[in-house]
Amino acid sequence: MIVEIGHYALVLTLAVAILVSVLPVIGARRNDTGMMELAAKGSLTQFLLVLISFSALTWAYETSDFSVKNVWENSHSAMPAIFRFSAVWGNHEGSMMLWLLILTFFSALVAFFGRNLPETLKANTLAVQSWMTVAFTLFILLTSNPFMRLDPVPAEGEDLNPILQDVGLAIHPPLLYLGYVGFSVCFSFAIAALLDGRLDAAWARWVRPWALAAWTFLTAGIAMGSYWAYYELGWGGWWFWDPVENASLMPWLAGTALLHSALVMEKREALKIWTVLLAIVTFSLSLLGTFLVRSGVLTSVHSFATDPSRGIFILGILTVFIGGAFALFAWRAPLLKAGGLFAPISREGALVLNNLILTVSTASVLIGTLYPLVLETLTGEKISVGAPFFNLTFGLLMAPLLLAVPFGPLLAWKRGDLLGALQRLYVAAGLAFAAALVLFYVRHGGPVLAVLGLTAGFFLVFGAIADLWYRAGFGKTSLSVGWRRFAGLPRSAFGTALGHAGLGITVLGIVAVTTFETETVVEMKPGQVVEAGGFQVTFDGMRSASGPNFTEEQGHFSIVRDGRQVADTWSSKRLYTARRMPTTEAGIITFGTSQLYISLGDPMTNGGIVVRVWWKPYVLLIWGGALVMMAGGFVSLSDRRLRVGAPARRAKPAKTPALEAAE
Repeated sequence: MIVEIGHYALVLTLAVAILVSVLPVIGARRNDTGMMELAAKGSLTQFLLVLISFSALTWAYETSDFSVKNVWENSHSAMPAIFRFSAVWGNHEGSMMLWLLILTFFSALVAFFGRNLPETLKANTLAVQSWMTVAFTLFILLTSNPFMRLDPVPAEGEDLNPILQDVGLAIHPPLLYLGYVGFSVCFSFAIAALLDGRLDAAWARWVRPWALAAWTFLTAGIAMGSYWAYYELGWGGWWFWDPVENASLMPWLAGTALLHSALVMEKREALKIWTVLLAIVTFSLSLLGTFLVRSGVLTSVHSFATDPSRGIFILGILTVFIGGAFALFAWRAPLLKAGGLFAPISREGALVLNNLILTVSTASVLIGTLYPLVLETLTGEKISVGAPFFNLTFGLLMAPLLLAVPFGPLLAWKRGDLLGALQRLYVAAGLAFAAALVLFYVRHGGPVLAVLGLTAGFFLVFGAIADLWYRAGFGKTSLSVGWRRFAGLPRSAFGTALGHAGLGITVLGIVAVTTFETETVVEMKPGQVVEAGGFQVTFDGMRSASGPNFTEEQGHFSIVRDGRQVADTWSSKRLYTARRMPTTEAGIITFGTSQLYISLGDPMTNGGIVVRVWWKPYVLLIWGGALVMMAGGFVSLSDRRLRVGAPARRAKPAKTPALEAAE
């Protein structure tokens, strides 16, 4: 009965979404307050209904209700409870339910926190959100219904894909979807502004918090997915330029450009048309990522759907929303004012350079991802575009951006002083180069160009510190005054510094592990020793073990340095009994920000086993930098000036002499 309630709630969601898609738009045209107010109430109702539907599906998984086809295909009674929970979105149908839940959640947030928005803008924005709700609810009901029943009821489920049976899956997709779908709010604001014909600094102020929240969650989702693939797949790498990885990177790049462009629009009322275009492009890339994963056109660990009808349906959604948005933009954009002017050397100019590089980088990733698919469709020829292409094109494009980032916050609005910024940053640049040389020397060398990459990473970190240093006035005033000014800086200033410093830390991790890591592949028998990263890794032997729904062969390794054992670890190869599918569980030992990574290969006929041992210096900086960037996003969101609808604090009126006398 609960499953049927979930299905019925989904049907009701469609009905409510259709009403909210139409009536508020009509009300905005007629200036009918009652019809426009329906948008907020309808959006809250949609979220409640989808929450009921999603909860019903979750209940079916937790109770192992194998009469539900979706549960039977993706669960097993022996699975731990946490994996039964994450299995809800570890498949195509459930992942689309998660997408819909988050979409309606953001609509509800706009309805609740957007009380100070202009009525017409709020009504049109929530109506556009409901257009998307209608499309994805129809998609689920017609092609991807998760509530279909089976008769007779199977005694046991087929189990979840073993690769997805990991704690990372419980975290990665929700965070990623909060980023993907969060940009739908920016898209809806853009469409609403084009429909209304009003675009000003206030619009950018309303959009920026949603863009920042989506960007922060997308950063978290990408980082979690990267670390999950790193430790779960046993490949020893953190990024593979997989097409679906690229699908998440593209909206992140475009969203970063949108954040900076919205800042220019809010401060100077410039780049209006460009900011609206970026809002459309960013969410369009999120929809494209959905198409790539759910359509079956890609073969990837991330891909679920293989039914062509689903791909055609999603392609239709893409055509309607992306094509319609660009058509509306082409029609309405010429009627909008371009905005204010500024000198090339200014903070606006630096942000424009940021936008230019980010959009070109996004285009290069898009071409490298889609070109093989288009070529195969048109000619039948299969080619692969891999890491060499992306490393060369993307790396060369991003290099000047990394060097330019510290300059932006130090330039004045409208007309800046490049020489002054250089003078403020020369100490940071010198310290960055010195730190890079020291690290290069300590790690006993490598490619000389690595020094430039390390310098860029340190320069981002020291540049962020320099920004806060000069904002607080250290060196020009007393230390006590400087600390008071530092404590009084707006939270957005700290958020910006953390975001830029986090990017620098990630760059340091990428360059360091790429340059200094070592890999050893060797056949080992019990008692044999291999050298890695200054450690002696001893293979102690194998043992058999079993888990709730798998069996495994575990290898034990002792880690010795300077004649003393400092750690030990187990590395294993698992076989999940229901699907008869093997996985590799790497043994990972952390030393500070570096890791020793041990993965088992195939057993040999002579009793040995192939072992891969990686020494990965500073690899944790990659994800540590992402955590710092996320912290920067949340700190900026806590700034009162970025809260949608937050009224400005009013200063208390000064008392007049007459008033003081009366008191």
